[in-house]
Amino acid sequence: MHPEIQRIQAMLDAQGYVADEALATSVYLAIRLRKPLLIEGAAGVGKTEVAKVMARALDTDLIRLQCYEGLDATTSLYEWNYQRQLLHIRLQEHSDLPLDAREREIFSEPFLLKRPLLQAITHHRPPVLLIDEVDRADEEWEAFLLEVLSDWQVTIPEIGTIAARHIPYVVLTSNRTRELGDALRRRCLYLWIDYPTFEKELAIVRRKVPEVNGQLAEQIAAFMQMVRRARLEKTPGLAETLDWSAALIALHRDHLDREAVEQTLGVLFKHRDDAEKIRGQWLDHLLRGLEEMSRQPRPWTQDTVAQVADQVLPR
Repeated sequence: MHPEIQRIQAMLDAQGYVADEALATSVYLAIRLRKPLLIEGAAGVGKTEVAKVMARALDTDLIRLQCYEGLDATTSLYEWNYQRQLLHIRLQEHSDLPLDAREREIFSEPFLLKRPLLQAITHHRPPVLLIDEVDRADEEWEAFLLEVLSDWQVTIPEIGTIAARHIPYVVLTSNRTRELGDALRRRCLYLWIDYPTFEKELAIVRRKVPEVNGQLAEQIAAFMQMVRRARLEKTPGLAETLDWSAALIALHRDHLDREAVEQTLGVLFKHRDDAEKIRGQWLDHLLRGLEEMSRQPRPWTQDTVAQVADQVLPR
C-alpha cells in the first residue's frame, strides 16, 4: 500500500473510523486533488461519517448542508436579514445620507445571513463541506450546485462576486433515491460504500462499543451479516448495528438468544413488516445459524458466516 494511503488510513483510524484501502485512497485523492468526493451506498453504511472524520482528522470545521426536496439557492447560499434591515431603516429615518447610500448600507455584508455554501466559500480556512443526501434535492438545485463546484465563486446582485478564500474539501452523499446527473458525477471522485464484511463490522463494533464482550461482538456481527440476506423494506446498516450493540449493553446482555433479539427488534427494524417477517419467518433460522457459528473454529471469517448462512437460512 502507498505510504500516503497508509497515513490516511491511520489518520482515520485515530479518529475511530475503520477504513479499508479503497476508502482511504478516495479520501487521500479528494484531499490531494481538491476534488469533491461523491459517496453512494445504502443508508446507514457510514457515508456521512466520512466527512465528520475528515474534519476531525484535518483539524478543521465541518459545514453541513442537508439536502431536501424544495431546497433552493437562497436557502443554501444566503438570505438577507430582513428584521435587521428594517430596524436599521427605522434608525436611519432622520439620516442625512442620500437614499442610494442608505440602500447600499442595508444590502451590505453585515446584513447578510450566510448559509452553508457561502459559509464554506468565505471560511477563514479550508473547511470540510458536507452536502448530505444530494439526491433528495431537485435537479434545478443540482444544476446550481454545478456552478459553485466549478468556479468556487458566487454572485450576490447587491454586493457583487464573492470568490472562495480557500477551496473547501467537499463530500457529497447519496442514497440513490434519484439518479444524479452526469455533469455532477464528472466533477467528483466516486466511492461506493457497501455493507461491511463480517471482519470489518466486527472491528467497528469492538472499536465503537468497547463495552461489548468478545462473544457478543462476534454474534452481533454474524447476525447482521445473515439478516441482510432477508429481503426487507429497510435493510439494517452499520448505524443500526452500533445502536443494537449499545442497546444490548444497556439491557445487560452478554450474548444473543431469542429473548434478547425479540426484545430489541425495534432497534434494528424500522418497518412493521420487516419486524414481523424476521420474527415470524427468519428468527428460528437466524438463531440456528448462531448455534452453528458457535461450533465453528475461530477466528470466524466472512466465508464462515456465508457458509453457515447458506446452510440454515431460507432462500
